[in-house]
Amino acid sequence: MLIIPIKEGENIDRALKRFKRKFDKTGTMRQLRKRQQFTKPSVLNRAQRQKAQYIQGLRDQEEI
Repeated sequence: MLIIPIKEGENIDRALKRFKRKFDKTGTMRQLRKRQQFTKPSVLNRAQRQKAQYIQGLRDQEEI
């Protein structure tokens, strides 16, 4: 649970902005969206391999 202490005389918009920033840092929405759909482990592994190949290709191009 997020607790945002509001100082006396502080604008509510400023406190709301702090709350939103803190909420984004926790990653709650990202985690919720990730849990909404299931991806098979084989699909995740394939995506990780493709990403690694892409990055390795970029690094190889830098060396040339």
